[in-house]
Amino acid sequence: MAAVTIRVATADDAALILRFIRELAIYERAEASVQTDEAGIRASLFGPEAKAHALICEADGVAIGYAVYFYNYSTWLGRNGIYLEDLYVSPEYRGSGAGKALLQHIARIAVAGNCGRFEWSVLDWNEPAIQFYEAAGAKPQSEWTVYRMEGEALKAFAG
Repeated sequence: MAAVTIRVATADDAALILRFIRELAIYERAEASVQTDEAGIRASLFGPEAKAHALICEADGVAIGYAVYFYNYSTWLGRNGIYLEDLYVSPEYRGSGAGKALLQHIARIAVAGNCGRFEWSVLDWNEPAIQFYEAAGAKPQSEWTVYRMEGEALKAFAG
C-alpha cells in the first residue's frame, strides 16, 4: 500500500470534496439529503466567511478521502474543541491506515491548539465506524441525545 499523505484542501478541491460528500451520503443512506453544489462547497469552506476546515488524504498523489472539521467551545472546560463533521475514505482504501491518519492529523491539530475535546457523531448502525473509533480510544457519549432544527422548522421558530 502506498504511503498516505494529508494536505489542507484548497478551493480547487471543491468538486473533489463534493464527490466525497456524495459518496459518504450514499454510504449513510442519505443521498437525497445532499443539497449543496460545487459553488456551495467553495463558498462555505474556502470563502471569506468560512468557519470549517477541510483536509484531503492522498496515496501516491491520488485523493482517497477527506475530512471536514470546525472549532466548537466548551463552557465547562473554558476551551475550544474540535468537531469532526465528516471523515471519509474511499471503500477500496479502507484498512490502509488512511482513516486513522486523518483522525490523528486532526487530533494533533486539537492538541496543538490546546483544545479540550475532539468530538464527532456516528450513526448507531455503522458498526465498522464504531469499532474503528473505539479502537482509537474514543468513547460514546450515550447520555446525550443530538437534536436538530432545520429547514422550515428553523425558519418558523426563528420567525
